[in-house]
Amino acid sequence: MLNCNTCAKRAIMHVSVFFFALLVAPSLFAALGQDVASVQSDGVRMKAAAVNVVPGQAYSVHEMHAAVGTTVREFVSPAGQVFGVSWQGPYKPDLRQLLGEYFDQYLQAARSEHRAHSTAVHIETGDLVFESGGHMRFFVGRAYLRSKLPDGASADAIR
Repeated sequence: MLNCNTCAKRAIMHVSVFFFALLVAPSLFAALGQDVASVQSDGVRMKAAAVNVVPGQAYSVHEMHAAVGTTVREFVSPAGQVFGVSWQGPYKPDLRQLLGEYFDQYLQAARSEHRAHSTAVHIETGDLVFESGGHMRFFVGRAYLRSKLPDGASADAIR
């Protein structure tokens, strides 16, 4: 039988591990503008069955299907940088994870944008372009960095 001190120590240990994971987690996931080496971690965090890679001449697309039904695509340049992300499905993905260091720019622009009962969002903050829309059980969106688009890639391809 466990005494109260043992239970308290276990609870403290679990909370400590949780907060450590929160501190380390942002650096473990691929995000807009970051290196391709961590794309697999996104798949793990999304609980995706697999990350499918579709190679191309101008860029490759890393596609993940989350357990909740949302599909996320990360567009990677030949230099190995994520220059665009897109999503489609019944649930919105973790935008903090996908946008990485650009999340705060998105958040600030989204707060200042005045929308009248519309779920459609279009934000341009210099280099970052963010678009999303949809309705309950069907959300779509994309974000990309203009300066990171590789030669031969069009922003229209980020879908």
